[in-house]
Amino acid sequence: MPKIKTHSGAKKRFKLSKSGKVIRAHANKRHILNKKTTKRKRGLRKSVVADKTNVAQVKRLVPYK
Repeated sequence: MPKIKTHSGAKKRFKLSKSGKVIRAHANKRHILNKKTTKRKRGLRKSVVADKTNVAQVKRLVPYK
């Protein structure tokens, strides 16, 4: 059986925790930051666990992570 290729975009965006949860970064932290409060921007820095509806798809894209 041949190896499965890892999706290049997904490997940059997602990490898997030791327990197998998919970890992702928050959106809305790239530009137009003036109107966003400091509290909001600080919260966007933290990583978050991906929704359960997307977990199977992400794990298929990054099989060896």
